[in-house]
Amino acid sequence: MLKSNGNCDQAEGLRRITRAKTTQVLAITSGKGGVGKTSVSVNLGVAISRSGKSVMIMDADLGLANVDILLGLQPRFNLSHVIDQKCRMRDVIVQGPAGIRVVPGSSGIMKMASLGAAQQAALINAFNDVGGDLDVLLVDTSAGISESVFAFVRACQEVIVVVCDEPASITDSYALIKVLSRDYDINRFHILPNMVPSVHKGRELFTKLTRVTDRYLDVVLDFMGVIPEDDYVKKAIQEQQSVVERFPGSRSAMAFRRLAKETDCWTQTNRPNGHFQFFLDRLIRTDVDDGGLGE
Repeated sequence: MLKSNGNCDQAEGLRRITRAKTTQVLAITSGKGGVGKTSVSVNLGVAISRSGKSVMIMDADLGLANVDILLGLQPRFNLSHVIDQKCRMRDVIVQGPAGIRVVPGSSGIMKMASLGAAQQAALINAFNDVGGDLDVLLVDTSAGISESVFAFVRACQEVIVVVCDEPASITDSYALIKVLSRDYDINRFHILPNMVPSVHKGRELFTKLTRVTDRYLDVVLDFMGVIPEDDYVKKAIQEQQSVVERFPGSRSAMAFRRLAKETDCWTQTNRPNGHFQFFLDRLIRTDVDDGGLGE
């Protein structure tokens, strides 16, 4: 069952984790909701899995989780049950399409949206229960600026910011990048324009954002590519399937496959020594820095 006895237990749990294989840990986040962030998480996960890798998606939107809904899954347990000590982390994990595994979050449970630091630490420690055969862990955070978002994003190796072409999305993405840079020393972000009519429009959107960040922030923004506006994405969502599997010949499905190849290059160039333990260690150090561990 879930248990947290402070710093020593967390460190002890980490020492028990021995990983022979490297695991890439990616945060997928956004400045505001409604930009298709979770759809990106799901379809990118399926595309990476289809390339032959072992993939897990963690739904880290602890209060309004919907990865399982987008995939038509019906999990018996979710992370709220782990917090309530009703099951172990391995009991929560469910099998999704294309061999991906999903850690479902909870939806409509207020306490999950406002976990205390000790509860977050206990949840993190519960990941010791997860097997060590992962190639890629995708962390689908909640949208916006919150302590939960910061905790998960700063623990990951790479940060993907999903943005769409509307003023609120651009403004909120800038605010998110600003806080992560200023307060958490994250200075590299992969920008993914979503639901854009063309690569050219996606580039324009990226340029709008970089004009502001170049002027006011000390950060590096990478243009990751684009996900085109595509009615097949909406159809796949209505059918609770990934567009990569349901409509593999669609423009969006092809774009996700290209992005999967793009992220594969990051393992070679950006963090060659990253491990799943990196994710756990960074999350635990986050709580230590914030003074939140303990009874």
